[in-house]
Amino acid sequence: MSLYYYLTASSEEENELRRMEARALFGTEGGGGALLSEAKIDPSRSPFLKLRVDVRFEAADLSGIAEQAATLDLAGATFKVLALDNGATGEDGKFDYGEKRAMEREIGGRMRGTADMREPDRIFGFARAGGRWLFGECAMGEAVWLRHNDKPRKYSTALSTRVARAVANIAVPRPEGVRAIDPCCGIGTVLVEARSMGIDIVGREINPLAATGARENLAYFGYGDTKVTLGDMREIEETYDVAIVDLPYNLCSVLPDGEKLAMLRSARRFARRVVLVTVEDVDRFVAGAGFAIVDRCGVSKGKFVRTVLVCE
Repeated sequence: MSLYYYLTASSEEENELRRMEARALFGTEGGGGALLSEAKIDPSRSPFLKLRVDVRFEAADLSGIAEQAATLDLAGATFKVLALDNGATGEDGKFDYGEKRAMEREIGGRMRGTADMREPDRIFGFARAGGRWLFGECAMGEAVWLRHNDKPRKYSTALSTRVARAVANIAVPRPEGVRAIDPCCGIGTVLVEARSMGIDIVGREINPLAATGARENLAYFGYGDTKVTLGDMREIEETYDVAIVDLPYNLCSVLPDGEKLAMLRSARRFARRVVLVTVEDVDRFVAGAGFAIVDRCGVSKGKFVRTVLVCE
């Protein structure tokens, strides 16, 4: 059985979203700033995963880890060793600076090879979890979504790339064989994040200017083959495994109740599962469309709050 240790991080405003994404990706929220799972996820997929340790050795104490690390054959590669903590209180929590450096020297000093703290060929990490010590090679997360902030077309009320990426993960935690649609895709923020993670997704947009913007943004990041059709989501005839629906809104008007219900009923027709993003209380419309809400979270930015609902 393979085991993986993840370090996580989020702002207070996005804590609920991080936990919801973890439930979708791993089936557990973890604890503090760490998560232990049998699921192997690329840490660059999530805005909340800092790194992954592919656990190779376990021991009851640090000396046991050091003994096992000494058996590694690095084939001439340089290395770096990191003491990892999750910042929480308790025995699995935070180490002070001096303690970290001393533990790193204890492990690294036993390993065969050349240490390189600046540009190592391989990075190893060790951590304490559940009263045991874990050691393995690190896969570092890359903030891919930050590159997507620099897009040709922008819209003030669009989801941030961080939120869009997390929502795409919640909707499609395992992309293999899953067909997804964003039927109110706007300028394509969710589409770009989903495509960058290998998710099979198409878009639809009723506003011609926004649809053009979505195509331009997708092409800019190399996803110009993504299908974006023009039209009302209520006219969709194809069926999909999941839909990501960011309900349209603006600061001057509110979507009429009848239109909300009609949109959700159409989503119920063409998708088995829907991840809904809304700034209003739409629970009664979700129920009226024949969905059950199986998970939810709130994401705030100042006084502005979005709700993310998983509906089945």
